[in-house]
Amino acid sequence: MNERNGLSIASLVLGLIGIVAWLLPLAGYPVTIIAIVLGVKGMKQQSGRGMAIAGLVLGIVFLVLTLINSVLGAYLGAMGKLY
Repeated sequence: MNERNGLSIASLVLGLIGIVAWLLPLAGYPVTIIAIVLGVKGMKQQSGRGMAIAGLVLGIVFLVLTLINSVLGAYLGAMGKLY
């Protein structure tokens, strides 16, 4: 296993962790951003390219969900509707 393959695996693992981490934006932002960065770096070689793409896609999807979650929470908190 080379360094790039390790980056691809790490990206995929962090993308999978992002499935749960987006619920708590303090955890969701760093997990998904790191998954995206590692996915981009892991795609530069053929070895592990599929895992890098999967980690990149998961990272992007759950980064968007983390952003929506934090904006919605801030809005509801400002409106006094957050219990």
